[in-house]
Amino acid sequence: MACRLCLLALAWLLLHTSATAAPLRLDEGQRVVDAWPAVTLLADPGRELSLEQVLAQRERFAPPPSPHATLGVRDEVVWLRIPVESSARATPRWVLDIDYPALHRVDAYVLVQGRVVRQAVLGSHQPYSQRPLASRSHALPVELAPGSTGEVLLRVQTGGAMILPITFNTPQAFHERALAEQTLQGALGGLGIALLVYSLGRFFTLRETLSLKYALLAAGSIFFSLFQFGIGAQYLWRDWMWLEQHAGGLFSLMALCGSFLFIEHALTRPIGTRAVSLVNTRYTGPGFSRLMRGGALGVSALAVAYALGLFDTRVVTAVVSVLGPVPALLGLPGALSRARQRDPVGTGFLVAWGIYALATATLIGVIQGALPVNFWTLHSFEFGATVDMIFYLRVLSLSTQAMHAAAQSASRERDVFRFLAHSDPLTGLHNRRGLQAQIKAALQKREPEGRVAMYLLDLDGFKAVNDQHGHEVGDQLLRLLSRRLQAATRVQDTVGRLGGDEFVILTSGLSGPAQAESLAQKLLDTVREPFQVGEHLCELGLSIGYTLAPADGTDAAELLRRADAAMYASKQAGKGVARRWSS
Repeated sequence: MACRLCLLALAWLLLHTSATAAPLRLDEGQRVVDAWPAVTLLADPGRELSLEQVLAQRERFAPPPSPHATLGVRDEVVWLRIPVESSARATPRWVLDIDYPALHRVDAYVLVQGRVVRQAVLGSHQPYSQRPLASRSHALPVELAPGSTGEVLLRVQTGGAMILPITFNTPQAFHERALAEQTLQGALGGLGIALLVYSLGRFFTLRETLSLKYALLAAGSIFFSLFQFGIGAQYLWRDWMWLEQHAGGLFSLMALCGSFLFIEHALTRPIGTRAVSLVNTRYTGPGFSRLMRGGALGVSALAVAYALGLFDTRVVTAVVSVLGPVPALLGLPGALSRARQRDPVGTGFLVAWGIYALATATLIGVIQGALPVNFWTLHSFEFGATVDMIFYLRVLSLSTQAMHAAAQSASRERDVFRFLAHSDPLTGLHNRRGLQAQIKAALQKREPEGRVAMYLLDLDGFKAVNDQHGHEVGDQLLRLLSRRLQAATRVQDTVGRLGGDEFVILTSGLSGPAQAESLAQKLLDTVREPFQVGEHLCELGLSIGYTLAPADGTDAAELLRRADAAMYASKQAGKGVARRWSS
């Protein structure tokens, strides 16, 4: 019996202590005063208590379960009571600030001597134009005469986390803090919008679907942060109540959908110069793409249903809380596989997800009251999302590198095929197809006073070398002759092999017939010295027929045909001579 009486006395003492918590003291020289140590609360699960009923039940107010300005996720209405005491020399003007813009509705009452002297409705579900102060947070000017006492009663109702960083600020301190926050949000929002514009520009320029998926992810993250910190309601969708009431759910679902699509694309396709060489490597298990795309489709359907009013915010909050980590968890094996291959895509994802997990754990700690509410913990998720976007941007840059590498590889392959198609495999000179292209180009670029000469060369005595020493010696002889012909002509001239022992030389920019004849004689001189092929000394001769455009024709086939006729004429004249075509 004695023990029971002691327990009852202890309970009464705790209750009495709770109801008579020390008031919040506002002194001279204070600029920002944390109100949470003076807060007591009264739950209203039925949402039926009026102000008069609450005032009649002051003894039922109890200290909050957490010392860190948070009550967790609550659907019920909560009344907060803050007794305030102003010193004799304290400033009379203060600003009551609740710096968590996502709260839906806050009914604020300021009482002096039991009488309501100030009343206002705050919260994100109220029109911005009706706020007592035009600020992104929920703020209320309060006047309290020096040396007086009063109390503030707050009726708080929200559909998510009930985070309540309540402070009393001097007007100057309030505006300084608001300016600092605006600067931070401007910097982070500006960075996010720059990334968004960059990704959209990549999509419209390169038609790269990965950029569009990144843009979806970035847009959801950026606009969710702007909603969460009140910038959207203040500047972007002011007084558009439907969007303000749905922004948190819609933008979080948009970011989640973008995560499913972006991670699936990045982990199932070769990205980066190293991944291009491992194009056939499989990093993810069977069904991964189907599962990720199904997740994106399901999230999109939920977003449409939410926009149509088929679900409320609590359902969306629960879905996002459960599905938020799913894209990273499903992609973790693929990222680990790529990281083991020293692929920067896998490493980037692992680092980004580690930061995301830390930011999420911090936010959960704040909501549950395990971590204090301060600048760093309130902004942890925003900082984490920004770092995530930067790491994901690295994946985009690796995608660009892959595109460039693929383009260079295709260009090299095209050049190789073009070379093979237009080159003689034995000598490396232009073949018949390559010569036709060169002749056509030379005729098109010919200046009005310039001449283009085409020489057709046929070897004399080559068949005897082949018959006597074999085809290997003959092939080597053709290679040596090719080098001599290239040495006898200018860099801009074209040397080609039609086949067998027939060669063609094309030269342009000649001043007249005399210069063309001089070059023909120079070509004849190239074979006067015997060729040393291994242990064999081989002697050759040349028969040359040539044409001069435009006098002898302006068509490539015609010039070649007439040069061939001139070459046969030179053979009939005794070989070892050069003849120009003549009608």
